[in-house]
Amino acid sequence: NYIVNLAALQHSIGDDRTMRCNGLSLGTRDDDEEDHDEDDSSDTSVLVVPYPELAPVVFFCLKQTTCPRSWCIRMVSSPYPFFTVMMVILLNCVTLGMYQPCENVDCSSDRCQILQAFDAFIYIFFAMEMVIKMMALGIFGRRCYLGDTWNRLDFFIVMAGMIEYSLDLQNVNFTAIRTVRVLRPLKAINRVPSMRILVNLLLDTLPMLGNVLLLCFFVFFIFGIIGVQLWAGLLRNRCYPEDNFTLLPRPYYMADEDDERPFICSLPVDNGIMSCGDVPARREGGRTCCLDKDDAVSVAGLCVNWNRYYTRCHTGYSNPHKGAINFDNIAFAWIVIFQVITLEGWVEIMYYVMDAHSFYNFIYFILLIIVSRARTHTVWVNINIAVNNYLL
Repeated sequence: NYIVNLAALQHSIGDDRTMRCNGLSLGTRDDDEEDHDEDDSSDTSVLVVPYPELAPVVFFCLKQTTCPRSWCIRMVSSPYPFFTVMMVILLNCVTLGMYQPCENVDCSSDRCQILQAFDAFIYIFFAMEMVIKMMALGIFGRRCYLGDTWNRLDFFIVMAGMIEYSLDLQNVNFTAIRTVRVLRPLKAINRVPSMRILVNLLLDTLPMLGNVLLLCFFVFFIFGIIGVQLWAGLLRNRCYPEDNFTLLPRPYYMADEDDERPFICSLPVDNGIMSCGDVPARREGGRTCCLDKDDAVSVAGLCVNWNRYYTRCHTGYSNPHKGAINFDNIAFAWIVIFQVITLEGWVEIMYYVMDAHSFYNFIYFILLIIVSRARTHTVWVNINIAVNNYLL
C-alpha cells in the first residue's frame, strides 16, 4: 500500500502542475464551481485537497498545499531521492565494515575520526529523511509514516542513533546501543519494492513452517534421548596405564600434544572398534621406538615405546574438541545432532562413537541425515507453495 500511495502521489503531481504552492485551487476547476465555492465559503466541512489519499493537515497546521509540506510530498514521490538514499546506505555498509572497535577504543587515529564523521553525516541524512516523510505523510494513521512496518523500523534506528549520540555527549559508554547500527542496511528493504515482496513472503511462510519446526523438535528430542541412553560418558574413554605404573610421561595416551583428535577406546563391556591394544607405537625423530621400560632405567635418552603400557581402558574426564562433542546430557546431544545435520564433521563424530561402542552405530547417523534432509525438502515445498499462492 505504501508503494502504491507513492506512485499515486507521483501521478497526481504530474497532473496537477498548475497547482499553486499556497492555494487550494488546482487551476482546473470551472468558473461555475469557483462561484459556488465563493458562495459556500462559510461551509468548512467540505475541504478539497490535491492528494485525497494523504492526511489533509499534519502537525495541526501544515496543509497539503502549504509550501513546506508540498515540497516534502514532491520529495517523497520523486524517484531521484531514491538513488541518493541507496548510495548513502551503501556508504554506511562500507563504513561499518571498516570500523575496528578493538583498535579504535578512544578514536584518536585519523582513520577513526574520518569514519566517525561519515557516521554522523549518515545519521543526519537518515534523520532528515524521516522528518521529510513525517511532514509529507503525517505521523499517526493507517497511511501515515508510522502506519508502515518498515517506516517504524527506520524510526527505531533513528531514535537509537539519537540516544547513542546523547550518551556520547554525556561521556556515557553504552556499547549495546551501538549494535543498532547494524540494522541500518535494512533500510534498503524499504526502498526496493522487490526486496520488500521477498521479505514479506518469507514472513508469510513462517506460520506454514510451524509443523515443520515441531517435527524438527521431535527429531532432536528423539535422537537426543537415544544418544544419551547409548553413549553417555563413552566419548571420555581413554587408555590408561596400570595403577602401579608411574613412569609414563602422560596420564593417558594422547595421539597428539593438544589431544584434538583423541584415541577413544572401547570398554570391555562394549563392542567398539578400538581397544587399548590398538595404540600405535611411540615415534621419536621419525623412527619407531621398540625398547621397553627396563632399558630406560639402565640408560637414559633411549627411544622407549611407552605407548605399550597404556593397556587399561577407563572413563576419563575430558570429551573431544574441548568437551563440546559428547552425549553426556540432552543439551550436548542436541549440539552434536545439529552439527551432524549440517554435514560438517559428522564423519569424525560417527567414528568416535563407533570406536567407543559398536560398529553398527553408523545406522544412527545415516538415519539422522536422511530425516534432516527430508525436513529440509519439506521446508522448500512450503516456501514454493507460498510463492505460488502469492503470485496467483
